[in-house]
Amino acid sequence: MHLRRVVVAAVLVPLLYLYVMRLPVQYFFYLLVMVAGLGLYEFYAMFRLNTVMKYLGVAWGIGLMAAFFLSLADMYTLSLISVLFFLAFRLFLRADPENSMREAATVILGLLYVPGLLTFQLSIAMRSPEWIILLYASVWAADSMAYYIGKGIGRHKLYEAISPNKTVEGAAGSVLGGILGAGIINIAVIHYLSILQVSILGAAVGLTTIVGDLVESMLKRDAGVKDSGRIFPGHGGILDKIDGSTFAGPVFFWVCLRFGLIR
Repeated sequence: MHLRRVVVAAVLVPLLYLYVMRLPVQYFFYLLVMVAGLGLYEFYAMFRLNTVMKYLGVAWGIGLMAAFFLSLADMYTLSLISVLFFLAFRLFLRADPENSMREAATVILGLLYVPGLLTFQLSIAMRSPEWIILLYASVWAADSMAYYIGKGIGRHKLYEAISPNKTVEGAAGSVLGGILGAGIINIAVIHYLSILQVSILGAAVGLTTIVGDLVESMLKRDAGVKDSGRIFPGHGGILDKIDGSTFAGPVFFWVCLRFGLIR
């Protein structure tokens, strides 16, 4: 397992760098749309959403990202339109009001949780693609350090009711990993961040990566599933792979704005 993580990173990180830095931003948009569509499908399948609502929700989520990318509307407006549409759609889909709250709330939360949060990564890439590399490197390093430190010296449970294997030591490793990842990309790609900026950005990513992981674990426990999907045999689904970055993306974006690093 340890060697596999290193090998996967050694292959994927350079490919991701070339994909993000060398291709026009619309290719990153295509990648996010694919991830969002698969992630939404997993989310709705986890909660056994009505078939019509499930497939319409996936299509709507892809449309949301396209509308955002094409600057047709801001995400706040698109989210309110989604609420109006799916409440009205459920009203006319079936006359029986039973489960209407659960179905409408599930489809709307999925839209906010997956494409809604991923649009922050799209915003970053549309401004400065090198910051996406820094974000992903920090998330990967945070996740890896949390795993290795948690496995190696983890003794104190972080949130046993939600994720029994998470430890306080692993969470500290996530913060350290986020800082190290941000520092490496600053040296290799960006060059001009101060130690304070690297530390704040990396720590913010490390903390929110852990929170994102716990939130997905909470949702899976509520749904009664071990993994969000089976797209990666033995490793779960798309949501299992992006749980940290979905939460880290918005926080990273806000911190970058606060420092005036992106506009």
